[in-house]
Amino acid sequence: MKKFTIITALLIILQYMPSAAQEAAFKHGEKITYTVFYNVIGIYINAGTATFTTSLEQYNNNNVYHVVGEGSTNSKYDWIFKVRDRYESYFNTGDLQSVKFIRNINEGGYKKYEEVSFNQQTNTAITPDGVYKVPAKVQDLINAIYYARNIDYNAHKPGDKIEFSMFLDNKVYDLYIKYLGKETVKTRYGKYNAIKLSPLLIKGTVFKDDDKMTLWVTDDSNHIPVRVQSPISVGTIKIDLKDVQNLKYPMESVVVKD
Repeated sequence: MKKFTIITALLIILQYMPSAAQEAAFKHGEKITYTVFYNVIGIYINAGTATFTTSLEQYNNNNVYHVVGEGSTNSKYDWIFKVRDRYESYFNTGDLQSVKFIRNINEGGYKKYEEVSFNQQTNTAITPDGVYKVPAKVQDLINAIYYARNIDYNAHKPGDKIEFSMFLDNKVYDLYIKYLGKETVKTRYGKYNAIKLSPLLIKGTVFKDDDKMTLWVTDDSNHIPVRVQSPISVGTIKIDLKDVQNLKYPMESVVVKD
């Protein structure tokens, strides 16, 4: 992860959420859309969009969720740095464990295609570079977002650190997220009753500090991230929830929707 891109930044941010639960907090047909804002001279600009769609499919004769995350810069900024990225994750409907991860990116003319397969019986991840030993229930980049949406934050108190493992770029990272409590947060598109979290970030990515990011997720059964805010190596980034479609549960956390 040497380049800063819209979808990569969002996925890095959202991946630092703990894993738990069995009952899926989402369903076939769900779609979530985000706007990414970037600030380098004191003014936030609309830099791009990211979308996540969920479908129910068959993979190796098993029922799986197939989540596609797509990100792009706004067309008027393509002359500076054009991004068209697509990430995919296939994971079991029962235990929500990843079975396959795909990264297909086009970032400023740099293109890369990569597939990772997870073997849950041998606890291994198979990539084009080899076979890697991984912990049980290890998460991929997208799968972590959805697996984590089932966490029961009411079982934790402010200051608790929830640990988990992530497989990224042929490495296993032992990470945690700190639960900070609950509060109301106002975004560009609305106001929400939210759960406030602070993740430990992977050193060496685009983020300026490894513990200065804050994210808010809906305080309802969906647990959808509604705002992410963090300093990065150059400037500051905010990512706000813009639109949701076909949620499994009512969006009860909405205070005001713009």
